[in-house]
Amino acid sequence: MSSSEVGLERRAAQRFDFQLPLSVRIINGEGEGSGLTQDLSARGAFFYTDFVLELGANVEVTLVMPSEITLSENMRVRCRGKVLRVTPPAIGNKIGVAVHLENYEYLPETHVVSTTSGDYGRISALHEHAVQDEAPATNSPTSGSRRFAVP
Repeated sequence: MSSSEVGLERRAAQRFDFQLPLSVRIINGEGEGSGLTQDLSARGAFFYTDFVLELGANVEVTLVMPSEITLSENMRVRCRGKVLRVTPPAIGNKIGVAVHLENYEYLPETHVVSTTSGDYGRISALHEHAVQDEAPATNSPTSGSRRFAVP
């Protein structure tokens, strides 16, 4: 088989087809939007949103990461990453956005949104806008936020 017959898979982590609500904002920018994932992995996400994002933008995405990815339980996480691709709307006004996740932090359990509930309320409430970098890391992901770099 020639290389033209075989597509080269560039993804470093397995993708999962999950339609999860998320909140997205531009780091050091104005505005915030919501979206819905198409697929998700530990290193990246593709989602649809009506929030305008540009290629190369540094963004913060907050969502409840499912147990299939965390390998333990559903956990609310804040991910920071870079927009790799923006696709124009095919139907309606939602653009497709591919983001490479560079790091993430687990957020306290007290604010976890149930992924089985149809009523998510205001998605941006998932973001905690206060910087928690000074907080010491703990051994429990539910006792406070912990920051991790994606390998």
